[in-house]
Amino acid sequence: MITEYVKAALEKATYKRLEDDTWFAEIEGFEGVWANAETVELCRSELMEVLEEWIVIKISDNDPLPVVNGFTVKIPQKAVA
Repeated sequence: MITEYVKAALEKATYKRLEDDTWFAEIEGFEGVWANAETVELCRSELMEVLEEWIVIKISDNDPLPVVNGFTVKIPQKAVA
């Protein structure tokens, strides 16, 4: 479930080469999820790490996650007695 969500989100990523020859990437709709690295491969790896951490924070805060290509992550809430 989470793996498919991460893959779908990364497919939406946009990459651009900056004036200092580093790469910048971000994912539209995922505020604060971005990366910057020397190569596009390192940038993608960093972006994946940032995305995964962002997802964990959103889940722990009970914040909704955006739907991406029909994928979403829903964590069932435990009943409190």
